[in-house]
Amino acid sequence: MDDPLEFTEAEEALLDRIADEVIRRGLEVPAIFLLESMKPLSFVGAQAMHFFQPVVAAFLPPDGWDRLARLLEKREAMEALIQRIEARLD
Repeated sequence: MDDPLEFTEAEEALLDRIADEVIRRGLEVPAIFLLESMKPLSFVGAQAMHFFQPVVAAFLPPDGWDRLARLLEKREAMEALIQRIEARLD
């Protein structure tokens, strides 16, 4: 089984893309605050994303939504995203 602390290349790329988008939009502080406060609920949020996937698929490509949900199932993904955003602030 994969080490839960390691991310695949696709997951790394997704985390980087999200961090870049947060920085591009100037939402660093609110994003970090939200991510820090939502860490304990990341798994529950991922399960909700799986539940709503059929509805969202009508508006968004389901592949990206599903990849994000699977990434959020890993508890360390939130911290990894926070670290990527903070690294881009320097």
